[in-house]
Amino acid sequence: MTTTADATRIRRGLPRSPGGAQWPIVETPDDELLAVAETAAPEGIVHEATDAAPSAHPTGTAEVDSGHSQPDEPLVVAARGETLLRRGLPRVLGGSPWPPAGAARDRWARALAEAEGPSAVIAETIQADHAAHPSDEERGQSPVELTAQTRAASREPRRIGGIPLSRAVAIVAVALVLAVAAVLGAQWFRGQQFGMDFIETYPGATPLPDGAPEGLPAWLNWQHFLNAFLMVLIIKTGIQVRRETRPSAYWSPRWKPTRKISISIWLHQAVDLLWLVNGVIFVILLAATGQWVRVVPLDVGVLPNAVSAGIQYLSLDWPADENGWVHYNALQMLTYFTTIFIAAPLAALTGVRMSGIWPSGSERLNRLYPLEWARAVHFPVMLYFVAFIFVHVALVLSTGTLRNLNHMYAGQDATHWWGLVIFLVSVSVMALGAIVARPVVVAPIAKLFGSVTSR
Repeated sequence: MTTTADATRIRRGLPRSPGGAQWPIVETPDDELLAVAETAAPEGIVHEATDAAPSAHPTGTAEVDSGHSQPDEPLVVAARGETLLRRGLPRVLGGSPWPPAGAARDRWARALAEAEGPSAVIAETIQADHAAHPSDEERGQSPVELTAQTRAASREPRRIGGIPLSRAVAIVAVALVLAVAAVLGAQWFRGQQFGMDFIETYPGATPLPDGAPEGLPAWLNWQHFLNAFLMVLIIKTGIQVRRETRPSAYWSPRWKPTRKISISIWLHQAVDLLWLVNGVIFVILLAATGQWVRVVPLDVGVLPNAVSAGIQYLSLDWPADENGWVHYNALQMLTYFTTIFIAAPLAALTGVRMSGIWPSGSERLNRLYPLEWARAVHFPVMLYFVAFIFVHVALVLSTGTLRNLNHMYAGQDATHWWGLVIFLVSVSVMALGAIVARPVVVAPIAKLFGSVTSR
């Protein structure tokens, strides 16, 4: 191997000490570096070298980089099973890692082949890495094209919840059209003789068993508020966790300091735990007081009655036998049963699978209950709760606001204003809780159960 006249030298950077010379001090030609690789590579020793800077001037000084050239970065010749080429950050906006995968690798491959070292193994690794990290030239993309792509990406339309604004508007428009069509279809059905006969046969409610309790006790009013308050926080923190890219703080448990989660995930899981405790108490009280018969269907006739109640709601002519103080209609009963005994357990089971308390080291449990299943179910369940809250509140306010709010908040079958006042206070508390649920407020609380750090 011979040294050419324009042998390049190591690229020199900033000095190691104030007032010192540029580092490195020596100026070793590339041929000497290749000679080191020739002697060390067969033994499997990893060496680092620096590729050529721009060609030297006749005076022996290195040419100054203008900022547009792309000098090679440090390369690594590795033993079997290790990456041969160390690639760093791109040199242009939107570019691929530098240096390019092709040119620098080929030079070292030729040098190693001349050294008659373990070139077969290294060549296979080079080809594999070359296929995994093609250069910009191999993809047919120049730095100018990549910059244009980056600028185009910066001009993307605004998004709402990850959905482009135009698509979100289209979804809302389609939903409104379908809603209008459903209302018109329900009114047409009720105007036909077979529709009248169906609603007369199935008015929308099923009788409760003898001895069923009447009215809503005070504990149910409190449970209703706590459940709504915690659900608002769960939905808020759940959306925040999904959209979070750079957490502002991290939480670690005292019993396992190496495990870190974002403060948002900690808050989400803490509120989940409170919601589960409240739900268990709610179910126990339902069973102990007999209130369960109001939300658990005991007759197959609940199905056609639920369809009838749905048609009556869609036609904007509410069911005639609408008295939540005595009993719920069939559609309400099925909806509450689904929310309490199906959606809530699904949210809990999928949340536990995605949380840190799941024994991730158990291969058998992970095979029986894959994480992908939990993620595929958890978010749609949250959407169900959002839809349930929206429809529930809309019907409460449109089917007798004062009476319904007195049932739910004042525990009375009356039409005075106390129920509305308590409702507005509860909504204010929920909004305040959602606003103050921020890292600066949550961090001191989280420190009571572990350590909070900024990274």
